[in-house]
Amino acid sequence: VQLQASGGGSVQPGGSLRLSCEISGLSLRHYVIAWYRQQPGKEREGVSCIDASSRTEHVDSVKGRFAISRDNSKNMGYLQMNGLKPEDTAVYTCAAELARCDDLLSLHIYPGNWGRGTLVTVSS
Repeated sequence: VQLQASGGGSVQPGGSLRLSCEISGLSLRHYVIAWYRQQPGKEREGVSCIDASSRTEHVDSVKGRFAISRDNSKNMGYLQMNGLKPEDTAVYTCAAELARCDDLLSLHIYPGNWGRGTLVTVSS
């Protein structure tokens, strides 16, 4: 399994970015896709998750601002980030697992495969 996150960059507060996660080596339609981030000096945290039925979950800090989606035909996951804040600055990575969203977001289940992340910087 290989995962590659892309789409990061530098934006001003209030701006938007769309992250992409390219996943290969599995049949994505059965898998849950989760996005994580690691802020400077902090532990990795789960951000958003979408299950095989396209039900989504988000941590409270991004609810109403981030949206997660998937395209199984392209083996891709996406994270649309709106209303970005300086505290959203982090390296964002994605994972695909056969697990529950809440277990992945809480890191009760730790993904076995991590791809290269993408850096998001929010500053004025």
